[in-house]
Amino acid sequence: MKTRNYLLNSAMFALLAFFVFVGTGNTALAADKLVLYCSPQIEWCNLMVKEFEKATGINVKMTRKSSGETFAQIKAEAKRPRGDVWWGGTGDPHLQAAEEGLTQTYTSPHFDQLREWAKIQAKNSGMKTVGIYSGALGFGYNTELLAKKGLSTPQCWKDLIKPEYKGEVQIANPNSSGTSYTTLATIVQLFGEKEGFDFLKAMHKNVNQYTKSGSAPIKAAGRGETTIGIVFMHDAVTQTVNGMPIVTVAPCEGTGYEVGSMSIIKGGPNPESAKKFYDFALQADIQTMAAQAKAYQVPSNMNAKAPPEAPDLKTVKLINYDFKTYGSSDTRKRLLKKWDEEVGSLPR
Repeated sequence: MKTRNYLLNSAMFALLAFFVFVGTGNTALAADKLVLYCSPQIEWCNLMVKEFEKATGINVKMTRKSSGETFAQIKAEAKRPRGDVWWGGTGDPHLQAAEEGLTQTYTSPHFDQLREWAKIQAKNSGMKTVGIYSGALGFGYNTELLAKKGLSTPQCWKDLIKPEYKGEVQIANPNSSGTSYTTLATIVQLFGEKEGFDFLKAMHKNVNQYTKSGSAPIKAAGRGETTIGIVFMHDAVTQTVNGMPIVTVAPCEGTGYEVGSMSIIKGGPNPESAKKFYDFALQADIQTMAAQAKAYQVPSNMNAKAPPEAPDLKTVKLINYDFKTYGSSDTRKRLLKKWDEEVGSLPR
């Protein structure tokens, strides 16, 4: 009888201990995981996952989508967030996510090591996002196709509306692509809203496809599927480094630029892991590793080494891009709606 009671009590104790472990151990278990939404090129996303897992032992589940798609996903999941960190992609949708309460405040111990433009991005968001890299907008062209078709060399934005380039230009859709939204906002700031939309409508006649991803147009140009791709200059450089006949152009009138950003998703399932990744991604040695993935953006940590192939932003005529205005929810929604109605809906 005593043996039976002893066994019964032992079993009950073990069962109770199990429930106590499960009840109190969720945080510890969650801290070993991270759900990462990644918007730069997949090679860089994969490198970050590999290095973070190696450094921390935290298991990462990563999804790669463009900036616009990621913003839409985070917004759709707002009542039940599934992601922890949104890493990379243009800063405008990160600012909109911050404004709409989709991301949370966090200040990394590495913050003081960052360049001023990265800090300004954080301050504009109420410390809900931070700059991790920067890159200038431009376009690239395929030299072989240009010569084969007898086309003149494009050097300016307004070259892209010339009739000779009909069907030769490719750009992403600004609803899904942060790169293309930056283009839309750049053109409006550069020429004014009326003339800017007149330009976009004229260029529409020359566009052969609006892609989902911002880097897709220059990849298509590298493969010889289109002559000109409008992208961030560093994406065009990547194609050249890969041996494609691509020349990178900084438009003569001036151009906008991005502050690629990072945000912690509000209410995400693994908040401690999110902070660890946030700090990890701002380290100088980690940002220096971007060149291994052929990512040629300018890093935000002042102590990180920019790849030698990275475009020198000091030689590019940059506009005073108004991130606060064009990253606001009202402005983004209004401009995208206007683009859909006045540009995207037009026949080609």
